[in-house]
Amino acid sequence: MKENRITRLLKLDKKLLLAYYMPEFPVPGATLPVLEALQENGADIIELGMPYSDPIGDGPVIQDAAHKAISHGVTVRGILDLVKKARSGDGCKKITTPILLMGYSNPLIAYGGDCFMSDAVEAGVDGLLIPDLPPEESEDFLERARSFGLTVVYLISPVTPPERIALIDSLSTDFSYCLAVNATTGTGKLDSAGMDEQIAEYLKRVRQHARKKFVVGFGIKDRQRVRKMWELADGAVVGSALLQQVAGAKTPEETAALAAAFWKSLR
Repeated sequence: MKENRITRLLKLDKKLLLAYYMPEFPVPGATLPVLEALQENGADIIELGMPYSDPIGDGPVIQDAAHKAISHGVTVRGILDLVKKARSGDGCKKITTPILLMGYSNPLIAYGGDCFMSDAVEAGVDGLLIPDLPPEESEDFLERARSFGLTVVYLISPVTPPERIALIDSLSTDFSYCLAVNATTGTGKLDSAGMDEQIAEYLKRVRQHARKKFVVGFGIKDRQRVRKMWELADGAVVGSALLQQVAGAKTPEETAALAAAFWKSLR
């Protein structure tokens, strides 16, 4: 598989900070300004959500963002068009940060698997995270994605047994995504009694059975939690907290300003 922006990034010896953002949330026109704000303030990888009407793995914050994105006319094709504009600098500073699309399998099936992958690469997408695609059933998808030069990321949870951690690590192209807790996005309570010890033991187990890098997401809301995850893993993902910070914005410019201020606080 040829190198993409994610592959090159993960060769660097640095702790990563990944942003999850739902396109065109909370207002139409916000995506490109937010991408610019995140890049300018140190996001190492940007996950763009592909809104779906039944996002079973997501909590209320991302569900609400997805529903608003859909109401604003966001489609998979529309997201690829936005990525293409971002890569060319059409409407914002040229975005060179790696972009990972995160979403469910149904919209991709409807789009057409190879057509989607071809269009995604042409637009400037670097990788995919499909939560409802089981690793054991993804051989064909993974082979096709790799042939297009796309990174594929799989999920590990606190209840994933060691042998399955090793399997997921072997399948994930460049890195795996560890869920900090067994919960939907944005609902994990990482500050409850004993949680730090539980997460530390869990991520130690992942480290023992994974050869590639891994990042941690779900429930990470501030600089303190980011730094704690950096001690235990190779990166931290912040999503619901970012969406909460920008939810009240009335214009694309205000959305970008709020995103910039919040992301700067995490760094």
